[in-house]
Amino acid sequence: MRTDSRLVARRAEAPPRSIDAVGLDQPTVLIPGPGPRVPREGLGRPQDAGAPIHLAIIMDGNGRWAAARGLPRVAGHQQGVKVVRDTVKAACGARPAIGTISLYAFSADNWHRPVGEVCALMRLFERFLRAEAPKAVREGIRVSVIGRRDRLSAPLRAGIESIEERTRAGRRLHVRIAVDYSGREAIWLAARHAVRTGDLSREQFEAAIASGRGDPQAVPPVDLLVRTGGEQRLSDFLLWECAYAELCFLSVMWPDFTAADLEGALASFASRERRFGRVPPSRAG
Repeated sequence: MRTDSRLVARRAEAPPRSIDAVGLDQPTVLIPGPGPRVPREGLGRPQDAGAPIHLAIIMDGNGRWAAARGLPRVAGHQQGVKVVRDTVKAACGARPAIGTISLYAFSADNWHRPVGEVCALMRLFERFLRAEAPKAVREGIRVSVIGRRDRLSAPLRAGIESIEERTRAGRRLHVRIAVDYSGREAIWLAARHAVRTGDLSREQFEAAIASGRGDPQAVPPVDLLVRTGGEQRLSDFLLWECAYAELCFLSVMWPDFTAADLEGALASFASRERRFGRVPPSRAG
């Protein structure tokens, strides 16, 4: 296993940020019906011993990896797709066990990138969904996509709906891919819904956030967030869900990320004492 020399661990303490103006053509927020609910104590809940964790990854560094090799940026994204496959495979047998893995593939702000790069990313994503659907079904892996869909192409939306339907019964691992996603927008949509409704409980507000990011049902809060590429920020990813997440920042670029890097991040996570604002019994009194 690699040493932790590339790993910097920090607690999730994201400062408040202003919400950018968003057009009024946003998707309607719907409160889901009965289904899995976040525990009443909210996001700061102790981790059950042995319970599968929710791992989130900001897959950063594809473009810089390609530039360092004199390659076009799309070459970095192509290599990044291969690493996604390897990482999902490693996650299936990881310890501590991983129940949910959320991958930040394309943010709402990434639309500002060059048109050619955006188009290449969307084609890569569409091909990835087609290629991985049969494998995910065989392996018992559920795949879902979070984020807006109204700005995606019809073929890509069809591919998303197809893989979600075909893998719905998967129980081995839940892979969530964030495309055209904004954590601030999900919270803003939930807040706007609360204003219109007049009165929402904490649980209803959390359900509204899930609806605003395209989740059909709630998932556990993020336990560990890993970001590659050397940057040390959340970049608008799962802001509400990362309230008590442990953060690991790695200098390795995403195309160079390996199972050993994942193992190192998980080992660091397992060594930490997570108190969620509480005092451990051994220190009470």
